[in-house]
Amino acid sequence: MEKSLKIQGMTCAACAKTVEKVSKKLQGVNEASVNFATEKLKINFDDTKVTLSDIQAAIEKAGYKAVIESSSKSLKIEGMTCASCAKTVEKATKKLDGVIESSVNFATEKLSISYDPAKVRISDIKKAIEKAGYKALEEEVTVDADKERKEKEIKTLWNKFIISGIFTLPLLYMAMVHMFGEKIGLGLPEFVDPMMNPKNFAIVQLILVIPSMIAGYKFFTVGFKALFRRSPNMDSLIAIGTSAAFIYGIYAIVQIYGGNKDYANELYFEAAGVILTLITLGKYLEAVTKGKTSEAIKKLMGLAPKTAIIIRNGKEVETPIEEVEVGDIIVVKPGEKMPVDGEVVEGMTSVDESMLTGESIPVEKNIGDKIIGASINKNGTIKYKATKVGKDTALAQIIKLVEDAQGSKAPIAKLADIISGYFVPVVISIAILSALAWYFIGGETTVFALTIFISVLVIACPCALGLATPTAIMVGTGKGAEYGVLIKSGVALETTHKIKTIVFDKTGTITEGKPKVTDVVVSKGITQNELLQLAASAEKGSEHPLGEAIVKGAEEKGLEFKKIDFFKAIPGHGIEVKIEGKDILAGNRKLMVESNISLENLEETSNKLAGEGKTPMYIAINNKLAGIVAVADTVKENSKKAIEQLHKMGIEVAMITGDNKRTAEAIAKQVGIDRILAEVLPQDKANEVKKLQAEGKKVAMVGDGINDAPALAQADIGIAIGSGTDVAMESADIVLMRSDLMDVPTAIQLSKKTITNIKENLFWAFGYNTLGIPVAMGILYLFGGPLLNPIFAAAAMSFSSVSVLLNALRLKGFKPAR
Repeated sequence: MEKSLKIQGMTCAACAKTVEKVSKKLQGVNEASVNFATEKLKINFDDTKVTLSDIQAAIEKAGYKAVIESSSKSLKIEGMTCASCAKTVEKATKKLDGVIESSVNFATEKLSISYDPAKVRISDIKKAIEKAGYKALEEEVTVDADKERKEKEIKTLWNKFIISGIFTLPLLYMAMVHMFGEKIGLGLPEFVDPMMNPKNFAIVQLILVIPSMIAGYKFFTVGFKALFRRSPNMDSLIAIGTSAAFIYGIYAIVQIYGGNKDYANELYFEAAGVILTLITLGKYLEAVTKGKTSEAIKKLMGLAPKTAIIIRNGKEVETPIEEVEVGDIIVVKPGEKMPVDGEVVEGMTSVDESMLTGESIPVEKNIGDKIIGASINKNGTIKYKATKVGKDTALAQIIKLVEDAQGSKAPIAKLADIISGYFVPVVISIAILSALAWYFIGGETTVFALTIFISVLVIACPCALGLATPTAIMVGTGKGAEYGVLIKSGVALETTHKIKTIVFDKTGTITEGKPKVTDVVVSKGITQNELLQLAASAEKGSEHPLGEAIVKGAEEKGLEFKKIDFFKAIPGHGIEVKIEGKDILAGNRKLMVESNISLENLEETSNKLAGEGKTPMYIAINNKLAGIVAVADTVKENSKKAIEQLHKMGIEVAMITGDNKRTAEAIAKQVGIDRILAEVLPQDKANEVKKLQAEGKKVAMVGDGINDAPALAQADIGIAIGSGTDVAMESADIVLMRSDLMDVPTAIQLSKKTITNIKENLFWAFGYNTLGIPVAMGILYLFGGPLLNPIFAAAAMSFSSVSVLLNALRLKGFKPAR
């Protein structure tokens, strides 16, 4: 059996080794491998000899915690009409044994669920959702299918509104004109005049209201079903309110036919008709506006071309993009889009990658260069080999990141979520109590009490509460994607605006990460070329940027590499090698000091080089210092500008590096860094972040390498440079596609704007319901003011949801300060 376990409590690579050893000691364990960066243990074991709980217990005994990796799924939920529905789905799924976390986003109509597949299956989750009265779908929706579904929904709502409106307008005219018609010269035909023919007047109103009731039938079917399942929603409020009005109208007709003509003035059919018409209009406007909040994801989904031209049996064949496989050779002509990710094998061109990275300048592409799917070929025909297709392409991964972020919840939404869960039952209780109080205690008529009852039900708006946060997150994360800033979750979006300290990794983040050899200083008995040749030969097997620079420097001079007999990497210090019988050490000052090698008169030279922002690498042969090879890394164009912008925002900026203090200080001086954390070993970066957090600060870490992953995970917000490693991007909360540090302040500004927008939405949603419900209860009337008509209550309720959505759409105008 093979399992993946999340290991908690590891602080360094040695911890990972300990977990591996402990696991391997258990009888029945065949293989155990720990990845410190991802904090995961992959273990293969014989479950007849050892159980998973035995493995967890052994790891716990060693001082760590092993958590079973859960499965995650995103399901599309159909049938939800308000935030109360979303809460019902959450409750239904959370009750299942094995469900770890369940979160429904009403705006995106998606359920994000985390569960233990050993205890519960997707089919069980779907059944629980269906039992609650909704439908769960897991099939992927293409941009065309999604667009078609949304357009159909909007068209249906519009048609229902038109049908309802056609019959409601004459109904409203009939109900109101006899009250004030004479004053403005309007009236009704004698056939339907309430004074002369009250029976006809009542029957015609009944006939006119029925089409509105039929057009709004879903409010009744969904609302009453939810009510009977003891999980009432917004539709329940509308269904109860309009049904009460309609039933009272029927009662009034019976009274009229019984000879009591006074009831002709109290039919209440117009209230039911107008409420249903206005709510349908509100739903239509909500659907239209909601569609605009997700435009960013639709644009991304629409970027990929539908077909690709591939070489098959020596011929160019056009094929659907779904049928392209890894290894296919694709032909792309000028002006065409790249169908999938790949690597150029023939030709050269320039490619516009702005739709994904935000970088407007086309990028030159030659043989061996990477191609991003959906980018645009500008001026040359190329052939490239497909390396990633379908879900694995960069575009697909970006779409998934944005979708996940839009489907997630921010902590600020918790209060609204809690209230939404109890909102509808409380409103129904308030409506009943208010009506009874006015009837029995206030001594008012049945019609008055009914007005209060319907107004309270209709004015309450759980939708505004449910839409306040997710719509702003949808627009905010979508806007970020437009600027090449991928924010992975609502939590990250909210936390980012609280950041007080930002720690930048130096190499590849503040600097280009492509250092060059600048100086070669030698001791007696060796030439510069000989020293560079030995250093380059030693570093040939190293992946460190400084080592690569030395190798490249030797290649440029045409120096031959010598054979290495022994190689050992010393993390954070350097390397130890054996070449032609000579013991060679290459690394920093720490390595020389710990190896008891005298620095002689080269220490002063080293300090001078470091003061110039260069990194000196000492080379020792047979325990004697042979010289220094200095390497310099150029600062990125926008690093200084980005740090200035962060300072303007009141944020402290720190730099973390394994380089010596003098080199670090020189780079920090160039860009205006406040705080320097130099000579930090890769495994200690996370500890340095912890120290800053211990000072009570919200800390963000910006990095690009594998060795940055633990620090990115430890920070309150991890920000990965898009040109960095997959592990770094996996560990981060935000990914900067353009590798431009100016996008760091952009992410913070966007977070601040989005949180402000959410607060405005919540203020309106809470304020509307806090003021609207008491007005509907008759508070103003109690003090000599007007009584709220249910028709105006329905209009206010419809406007409430739309106003929240319109406010969220203001974020589409966000532009970063540069």
